Parts: sequence; C-alpha cells; structure tokens
Amino acid sequence: MSLPALVEPATELTIDEVRRYSRHLIIPDVGMTGQKRLKNAKVLVIGAGGLGSPALLYLAAAGVGTLGIAEFDEVDESNLQRQIIHGQSDIGKSKAVSAKESIAETNSLVEVVVHDERLDNDNVLDIFAQYDLIVDGTDNFATRYMVNDAAYFLNKPYVWGSIYRFDGQASVFWPTLEGADAPCYRCLYPEPPPPGMVPSCAEGGVLGVLCASIGSIQVNEAIKLLTGIGDAAVGKLVIYDALELEWRTLKVRKDPNCRLCGPNADVTGLIDYESFCGAVSDEAADAAAGSTISVTTLEHMLKEREEGSRDFVLVDVREQNEFEINRIPGSVLIPKGEFLNGNVFDQLGQDKPVVLHCKSGVRSAEALAVLKGAGYDDAVHVGGGVVAWVNQIDPSQPAY
Repeated sequence: MSLPALVEPATELTIDEVRRYSRHLIIPDVGMTGQKRLKNAKVLVIGAGGLGSPALLYLAAAGVGTLGIAEFDEVDESNLQRQIIHGQSDIGKSKAVSAKESIAETNSLVEVVVHDERLDNDNVLDIFAQYDLIVDGTDNFATRYMVNDAAYFLNKPYVWGSIYRFDGQASVFWPTLEGADAPCYRCLYPEPPPPGMVPSCAEGGVLGVLCASIGSIQVNEAIKLLTGIGDAAVGKLVIYDALELEWRTLKVRKDPNCRLCGPNADVTGLIDYESFCGAVSDEAADAAAGSTISVTTLEHMLKEREEGSRDFVLVDVREQNEFEINRIPGSVLIPKGEFLNGNVFDQLGQDKPVVLHCKSGVRSAEALAVLKGAGYDDAVHVGGGVVAWVNQIDPSQPAY
C-alpha cells in the first residue's frame, strides 16, 4: 500500500550528511527529500535484543535523526549469539546504554534517547507520544498487545516482528490510517495462545542470523513509511522460513469483530495485559499453589535421597537438547509433551512422590496440573527451575 510520507523533511543536510548518505541520495525514490525526512524522523525501538539490535544499527546507519531505545534488561553472555549491537565487554551492562554506545560508533549524527525502564501501562502512552513510528522487537505476548493498543490510541503506526527457531514474521499495523481499512495486531491474533503453548526464544531457541533477516525487514518498512516510498506492508503478513529458504506474503484483513479497532470495540483503554495473556494457565496456577518448592529445599531432598532416608522421582520436563546443556543431578528426562499426550503414565509409577522441574517453572507447573488431575496429589514442582538451581546451587554449570 503506497502511503504519504510520515514526516516532513528537515530544512537541510550538512556537507557531512551528504557525504555519509550519498548512496541514498543517488536513489531517485529517496533523494535529498527522502533523506531529509529520515533526518527529521523520531523512531522508538522497543527492545535492544535480537530484533532491536539490527533494527537500531540500520536505522542509525540510514540517518534517522532521533532514535529512542526502550529497554530495561542487562547484557547476558547468551545474548551475544544474536544481539549484535552488544559485545563481550558489554556483559552485565544495561542493554539500552550498550546500544547507545554502539549507535554512536555507527553514526554520531543520530540523537539517541534512552528509556531504561520496563514499558507498562503507566508510561507507555507518554513514551510513544514522543515518536513518529514504533518498531516492536519484543518477545512476549503481553507487551505485544500493550504496544498494539497504545499505538492505536495514539494513532501511531508500528512495525512488528517475531522470531522463533527458524521462523520469522513481520507486518505493519496502522488501523487508524484514514481510508485504508487496515488491521491491527488483534485482527491477526484476537487472543493470545494458551499459556505454555508457545515457548519463548529462551525456551525454544532462535537461529541468530534470523534476527537480522526479520530486523532488516522491519527497518525497510520503517524507511518506506517515513519517506513515503514503495508499498508498505500494511495489511500484509510476511512469513520467512529460514530452514527451507521460503518467503510468503499473506493478506491480513481488518476484523469486523476486533475488540480494539472494530465498530463494536470494547477495549477502550489499556488493560491488564499480564492477566490477559497469562504466564501460566489457571489449572497450572492452581496446581502450583501449595505445591511449589525452592531449589534449596530440593538440594536438601536430594541429600536425603542419597543418604537413603527419602525417595522420590525428580523429573525434568524440558527437551533433550536443553537437558544436554545443563541439568539438576539425579533427574530423569520426560518432556512436557509426554504429559500432555498421556504417555507419561507409562513411564511413571505411583509408588514414589514426583518432583518436576523445567527451565524456570512454567512448563513444570503445566505438567504438574496433569499429574494432579491424574491423582498424584503429593507431586510438587521446583520454582525457578534449572535457572534458579544454577544461580543458587551449582554455578559451575552453564546458564541458558
């Protein structure tokens, strides 16, 4: 969809800017006017992680005049496989600060505004109001729905991207665009997936280079929107399968029953997004209530098992490849899928108490609900999972 430019052009380009952006200037579609628009643009990138890293670097290199970074996390060693805006020396540093420093090396002409805080209902509207365009690089559903709704209420277009293992998606959402009948994120995904159904990248992994593929698409769409060139991906969903090297583009239509942008919308303000998306299902939360133990308690239980004064089965519900990275000693592997399809009951007896764990406690709570429903009343799970075990009990193991 061809759209008018989102921002007005700046008054002029300096000699240094003309030299720097010369390869843009000689493209007829961009030219001096397009580059001046980029100079005058204010773009907020949410997240300086897998998608935010290439997005921030390429937006800076392209000459976007003001870049906002909304990021509250710190750089971890596991980030470096894909978050190319950070380096070895940045481990432990604020991601927002690290990203700002890298942008300064890429293009010192760009003004960088750091929002070193978690986006929530109290600050999201004020932060979004400062920018022309939002680029969403988040990796959780609660934030995605909040970004969608906040952008809608402020009439801000935003470029969305998503990655998981070898698969990526991207689109542009701007449902308030006059005369376009354009969809919002809720039109594509009216409801979040059931809790625990879709693993995060931290649980399921992501091919590092996929971030560059989808992140660069997001920047491409951002430049088109800011300068008014090309056919923007409004009403389109771009799907990329890196393993098969296949691209598909699907049409996304406005949902007449959309709760946000439809004619009978009932979402008229920001809502409780954590509750809407749910970290765990109600069944898992009920099962975990009163049946959650700490890693410290588990450590004592394992010592008692070694001494012969206690017996139980410790079950890791992660996947085989995760089990190979690190593990709690004495655990056996039965992936969560075996609980969901019922095969677990062929592998577990009822003569011993069962203790479940996963990476962080979400999947084990879901598996615990299955066991509780089957009569394993004394089953428990480990809050914090392997992450807590490595951090508190056995730091010699690699964290992931």
